[in-house]
Amino acid sequence: MIPLRDINRTQTFPLVTVMIVVLNTVGFLYQFSLGSPLELRAFFYQFGLVPYALFSIPYWQEMGVVLGLRPVVTSMFLHGGWMHFLGNMLFLWIFGDNIEDRLGHTRFLLFYLICGFSATLCQIGILPNSQIPMIGASGAIAGVLGAYLILFPRARVLTLVPILFLFQLIELPAVIFLGLWFLLQFFSGALSLTASYIQSGGTAWWAHIGGFVAGVVFILKYRSARKNQRVYY
Repeated sequence: MIPLRDINRTQTFPLVTVMIVVLNTVGFLYQFSLGSPLELRAFFYQFGLVPYALFSIPYWQEMGVVLGLRPVVTSMFLHGGWMHFLGNMLFLWIFGDNIEDRLGHTRFLLFYLICGFSATLCQIGILPNSQIPMIGASGAIAGVLGAYLILFPRARVLTLVPILFLFQLIELPAVIFLGLWFLLQFFSGALSLTASYIQSGGTAWWAHIGGFVAGVVFILKYRSARKNQRVYY
């Protein structure tokens, strides 16, 4: 299923969402400009997050705390190819503006980064010995999807759905579209726990799951805090 747009108006300009899209675009275009696969591989190992390295004392001795933690942030703005990049930006553009509209610009930026960090921790917890660089905005964007599911479950999402050998345009409630999306991530994550995946790399399904759950938890706590604040005043 491919989302094309949501039918859910906003009242503010999605400044932070646009900024994140721009940063990801700049990062991807820079990757594209690298001259050879070897340069790209070295770039990914420098700015992508390698779980195994975080548990290596020589890594911290060589890099120090600041440079050692740099990939936690920079890895969220890199992508493995055109489809990876375009898919992530499409989801962020469709669903991010509504969450930013609800949270405000500053809170949304913090929310996005927290979800990205949570996604990273989840993936590392599942595969701590992986020596494959983790890259992509998917985990943080999954947090946006989790928040959208809680805040706008009845919003309609215009979706391109494959039916037999044809594609149909169908308006799906967000709770259906995002619920199916999460189930796909969960079952794919369960199937990914094999030796072949650990050795060869692949989609970081557990980062998607961790980011989504973080988004749900964060937005529930935020909504609860807002309700308590209204009652207090």
